[in-house]
Amino acid sequence: MSSLARIRNDLMKQFFSDWMSPSFVVRPLHGRALPEDFAVDIREGDRVFTIQAEMPGLKKEDIQVDIDGARVTIGAEVKQLDQKVEDDRVVCSERFFGTVSRSFYLSSEVESAGCDATYQDGILKLTLPKRAAVTGKRIAIH
Repeated sequence: MSSLARIRNDLMKQFFSDWMSPSFVVRPLHGRALPEDFAVDIREGDRVFTIQAEMPGLKKEDIQVDIDGARVTIGAEVKQLDQKVEDDRVVCSERFFGTVSRSFYLSSEVESAGCDATYQDGILKLTLPKRAAVTGKRIAIH
């Protein structure tokens, strides 16, 4: 995607985000609306890509990472557990539930066999080795 198209999409998203979001029209019965995305850092080295995603408050069992060539998709299922409180009453509940995901296209394909993922202190860290470049071959005509 060109940088101009990316800027246009960001401006449109910011302009319409407040009053066109589903949470503006339909409020959840309790808690907040699910966030649209999560912050990530993507770094490219000579041999690997490193992705760090901020995903606080999740269990590692609820996070999924899918790799398809140069496309990486990170998703999570966020669950809110309702609680009963005997003596006190809940005044405000700012929890949410549902699913959230993001996809990225990297500059080269990923070798899925050597991928590594760790999740600690709310940060998902992915180390994704680049697939060795396949060189073309000229075929002799007989």
